[in-house]
Amino acid sequence: MQSLIGTGVALVTPFKKDFSIDIEALRRIINFSIDGGVEYLVVMGTTAENATLTSAEKELVIHTVIDTNKGRLPLVLGVGGNNTMQIVEELKTRDFSAFEAILSVSPYYNKPTQEGIYQHFKAIAEASPVPVILYNVPGRTASNMLPSTVIRLANDFSNVVAIKEAAGDMAQALQLIKNAPKDFLVISGDDMIALPIVLAGGAGVISVIGQGFPKEFSEMIRLGLNRKVNEAFKTQYFLSDCIDMIFEQGNPAGIKQVFQALGIADNTVRLPLVPVDDSLAGRLNEFVKKSIR
Repeated sequence: MQSLIGTGVALVTPFKKDFSIDIEALRRIINFSIDGGVEYLVVMGTTAENATLTSAEKELVIHTVIDTNKGRLPLVLGVGGNNTMQIVEELKTRDFSAFEAILSVSPYYNKPTQEGIYQHFKAIAEASPVPVILYNVPGRTASNMLPSTVIRLANDFSNVVAIKEAAGDMAQALQLIKNAPKDFLVISGDDMIALPIVLAGGAGVISVIGQGFPKEFSEMIRLGLNRKVNEAFKTQYFLSDCIDMIFEQGNPAGIKQVFQALGIADNTVRLPLVPVDDSLAGRLNEFVKKSIR
């Protein structure tokens, strides 16, 4: 799927000081990302703090993204969880006409076997009216979806078209790139190793930092896809300190501090998350200040 090559950004949900959703700030973030040159937008991923949103709030965010985007970029919707039957029901009842694909995380907390993970995604693939991007993030799910399971799914279901690979394991990413079927996309879910994965044959990234620095980050990925290695790594090294910082005290607290420094949105997060401390806020503010040019 050509529309999923390059930089996608996992949009945050901005909040006001009273913890209500800040719709105008969300519109600013969407336009900032689009104007900065990213290739697609991911709605209701982990970065959106969707675990702390009510059903009505999720629908408000989804509607706002669709309305603000106005068809300019492809949209991907996060539809995942650890209750397979519930996900299947949503896939059968939701209107996906505005979306290019879904992003579906490997089941968390339950800690299924590899066969359990396969059967979970088999049910999703059979129910989904749009292409499926698998999402492997062992740091959050407590289980690793092995390359053999990913490749089995990709071979068995034509609508399983990609994986967002966020194990932070370059060797595992290389195994996926090497053994996946033709046209299956390996997308980095880790900002720090997105460029190396692209240079190894990956399709791009679903990024957190990309919405804070859309111009720089998306251009870096395009340079990598075009094998302009030296130019791409110049940006990688420029952004590397900030990539470390935005995850230092949890996601999305770090990227929300970047948005506050940019004057785009407040840094408020919902419990159990808390804003970054004053020390990290100062370092992020200083980085943003020196990066504006």
